[in-house]
Amino acid sequence: MDKNFAAIAFSPGAKALQEFYGSRQAYDRMEKSRVVDGLTENEMRFIAHSDSFFMATNSESGFPYIQHRGGPKGFVKVLDSKRIGFIDFTGNMQYISAGNLATDNKVSLIMVDYPSRSRLKIYATADTLEIADNRELYEQLDLPGYQFKAERIMVLNIEAFDWNCPQHITPRYTAEEIEFVVNSNRSV
Repeated sequence: MDKNFAAIAFSPGAKALQEFYGSRQAYDRMEKSRVVDGLTENEMRFIAHSDSFFMATNSESGFPYIQHRGGPKGFVKVLDSKRIGFIDFTGNMQYISAGNLATDNKVSLIMVDYPSRSRLKIYATADTLEIADNRELYEQLDLPGYQFKAERIMVLNIEAFDWNCPQHITPRYTAEEIEFVVNSNRSV
């Protein structure tokens, strides 16, 4: 993963708008200088703490498809500095993302931590793996105590990532986070 997020994200159309609105010079510097080879400890911690993300795939119709994926905190596992993986649970059985990945394995993820107003954007290529052929990896990704039906394994090979600004992220809290605060205040 020696690619730069901006080099992938900044299409000619995006660059033209950056030029028009006056941000191109700053983003040109970012595009030329900001290359990170693999996830750092910061991204690894963030991913390990996440309980959901949004994933975009490309359809043969030309329209992107965005799907929410969720599970317990840590359901997405960092396999190494350039790969993350998760068990693909049975959902509504439309198979839109899985179908799109059969013809185009490029994905884009947005992972948000609402309480801290943090957002990580990831470009990756996806490997869709059969569980029966990858038992050891399945065991590594398994979620003891969480009820789910597994359909396949997804390994995302990270091409590039970037942190987004916290502007316009409304803080939201899970019931578990609220309960922790309430219970902590009772003991004071």
